[in-house]
Amino acid sequence: MPKPTPHIPLPSIQLDASANLPLRRQLYEQLGRAIRTGYLAPGTRLPSTRAFARELGVSRTTVEEAYQDLFAHGYIEGQVGAGTYVTKHLSESPFHKTTMPAAATRSSGPVSRYASSSQRGSALSLPPGFNRGNVSIPFCLGLPALESFPQQEWARTVARVARHLSPSQLGYQDVAGYRPLREEIATYLTVSRGVRCTADQVIVVAGAQAGLFLAARLLLNPGDAAWIEDPGYPYAKAAFEDVGATIVPVPIDKEGIDVVSGRARHPDARLVYVTPSHQFPLGVTMSLARRYELLHWARAAGAWIIEDDYDSEYRHLGRPIPALQGLEGAEQVLYLGTFSKVLFPALRLGYLVVPPSLIDTFVTALCTTNIFLPTLEQAAVATYMREGDFARHIRRMRSLYAKRGNLLRDYAERSLGEVLTIEQPAAGLHLVGWFREGTDDRDMARKAERQRIIVSPLSAYRMEPTGRSGVLLGYASWTEREIEEGVQRLVRAWNTSQEERGPDPA
Repeated sequence: MPKPTPHIPLPSIQLDASANLPLRRQLYEQLGRAIRTGYLAPGTRLPSTRAFARELGVSRTTVEEAYQDLFAHGYIEGQVGAGTYVTKHLSESPFHKTTMPAAATRSSGPVSRYASSSQRGSALSLPPGFNRGNVSIPFCLGLPALESFPQQEWARTVARVARHLSPSQLGYQDVAGYRPLREEIATYLTVSRGVRCTADQVIVVAGAQAGLFLAARLLLNPGDAAWIEDPGYPYAKAAFEDVGATIVPVPIDKEGIDVVSGRARHPDARLVYVTPSHQFPLGVTMSLARRYELLHWARAAGAWIIEDDYDSEYRHLGRPIPALQGLEGAEQVLYLGTFSKVLFPALRLGYLVVPPSLIDTFVTALCTTNIFLPTLEQAAVATYMREGDFARHIRRMRSLYAKRGNLLRDYAERSLGEVLTIEQPAAGLHLVGWFREGTDDRDMARKAERQRIIVSPLSAYRMEPTGRSGVLLGYASWTEREIEEGVQRLVRAWNTSQEERGPDPA
């Protein structure tokens, strides 16, 4: 007897063919929201793609692609012929279920024509494969090895700090951050990164992105030009666009950002954003000559430089490269760092090192926005650093990440060598794989998603449609078994004929 087709109330699914967002993405987001809020309970059987397409009045392909996206991100599960269901074990899925009163899921009447996001809000988007949070599927980006974090050691530190918090520490604190933490950060950066700073120059922020938005707000006027590495970090571009800056994409070569090209495109730019130690996403290290060239231009142009020291702690080949900020003539450099990758993302702590001339400006801005970060977490990190646990953890993780990066490279070279050329991971938490000329990397990423694998197409990080196609593969958060299984899924996704395997890589 055929199974009855489940019915999803249409008022909860509203697709707009005139919107900028594709129909498949609209359907994916609305179904995902219904699952997260409990409107579609775990175990709920979804309609077949044919029946659902007929009910919604869209093509079957639209529904199939939305289901593929939901499956790739862990919202639904099932097998051909057995039906498709909302993931039954949400505690094991890559997002946390939140509850919402039933009344909140029902429409309360007509919505004002103004009740929508602004043009700026509607334009926001994420590049394919970028981790939106709580997504834990090989080989998504941005995740450290959370299973290897010394949680018990950290818990003891937090508990000990909490027991000894004084009454004064329970009140409002310095908006620039907990002073002992700022002192520890200044010492650490001086010793390990060659940064020249005092604790007064350190501003603690709620992660690197918060630091970027703060700097963009205080350094850029609407219409000011900002150089951005191309390809580059999309959230930096978003921060500068948010304040009305004119984005100037500047290409990357083997020595880093091409200063000559930047000068030719906009010689009077107000700001430049760079990742010199480990360029995101290509992994290039900016040469010393190029660093001085950039500093000389910035000084002549009166421009600020934001140095995002992306993944600098995790250099696998040779010693970590000293920071741009520590060079002579770097008075216009703001240094940006975060604890998200070296400890864990949920900590939400980062830091800016600003030139002395900007200290008052940044502190005043924080006062007016009333941003006070939790004291307990800051005090715990300060203690963790002071007692040497922080440095030991970094050393352990550097070794682990080097091993995992090499494992992924070896497995991929052996099994995917027909379609992908893998670069040796010199640093960081991801590696770059290059496709043959003419390959559509976004299409390859979509094929990988159908096998529950997340790879990030390199073209998604480009502002100009030039350069070779490729993918980024994060490796830090995956065990050897997960890395091998992930590569095998890519073999199936990309229909490669795997060579006969030799012994497992050491």
